[in-house]
Formats: sequence, structure tokens, C-alpha cells
Amino acid sequence: MTKGMYHYVKQAWKKPDEKILRDRMTEWRKSPAQVKVEHPLRIDRARTLGYKAKKGFVIIRIRLKRGGHKRSRPNKGRRSKRLHTRKNLKMNYQWIAESRVQNKHKNLEVLNSYLLGKDGINYFYEVICVDPEKPEIKSDKQLSWIGKPGNKKRVLRGLTSVSKKSRGLRSKDPTSKVRPSVRAGKRRGK
Repeated sequence: MTKGMYHYVKQAWKKPDEKILRDRMTEWRKSPAQVKVEHPLRIDRARTLGYKAKKGFVIIRIRLKRGGHKRSRPNKGRRSKRLHTRKNLKMNYQWIAESRVQNKHKNLEVLNSYLLGKDGINYFYEVICVDPEKPEIKSDKQLSWIGKPGNKKRVLRGLTSVSKKSRGLRSKDPTSKVRPSVRAGKRRGK
């Protein structure tokens, strides 16, 4: 069986050339935190997550600082319960990256994202965004759902793939409880 281009691109990204990736990340560090790019760098991953090379799709590369998930201790008066020194942020880095892109680009909807690389200081992600007002998106049967009113600001409500994973809704262990439960949203007595 012959293998297509996407197979070889995927294989190449499993062990990328470290020198090329390091040089790219050096350039990305000098650029702004969020940059709109013409084409996705990992075309195989982007296509898997729903990207299409058509009008209405926007790819944004985002740089995100690593570390700092632990809350700092307040230096003003609080009762001990409110000091929050042992509580960590429950969002993972990729969810934070998607949220920042959504907050900056309010007319777009975040579809998905994927990791490009990381160095000692930063994470680099590419976020796939869709403009739901474009006629090309409205006429697409696979993507027209994103323009409906119930799907606005999906990432901020924790409805993207990564945010669901971070919330613990994608457990592979069959014995663990998946939240929310089936009856969580139903009224009692009905």
C-alpha cells in the first residue's frame, strides 16, 4: 500500500530537525505574542483538526510563557482560608493559548489548536480559527454549525477539544466517573 504525503509529514514531525526548529523558535521569540500566519506549519495536524484551505480560516501562532501556574501568596491581609497558596490553575497551557486568541480576535471562533514546539521559556501553538460570517463557511455542511448562536465563544466556555480534556471529560479509564453526569442538567422529579 502506498502512503500519501500527510503520512510522511506526520513522520517528520515525530522527530523534527532540532536545528531548524530551534532557529524558528528564535525568530518567533522576537515576533509579537500572536501572529497571523498564511499557512499552517503542521499541515497534517491542522487537517486532522478540521482546517481547510478556503476563505474563512485563519491560523494564528501564539507564544505563551511557561511556568506560573501556581498562585502567588497575597501579601495583604486575608483569613487563612483565602490565601490560595496551595491551589494551582486547572487550565492547561493549550487552553490558555486558545482563550487568549479568542479574547484578541472577537469576530473569530476557535476551532482547535496544536503544539508547534517549546523551549526553556515559551510554548508555541498554532490556533485554527474560523470566521463564521463568511459565506464559504455558512454554505459548508461540515462547518455551518459554528455560526449558530449556541456555539459562540466555545473556548471561553470550555467546549473545545483541549478544554474538555483539561476539565477531565475525556477519561479513558472506564471505572472513573465522567463529569458532568447524565442527570446533572435535569430537574428533579421529572
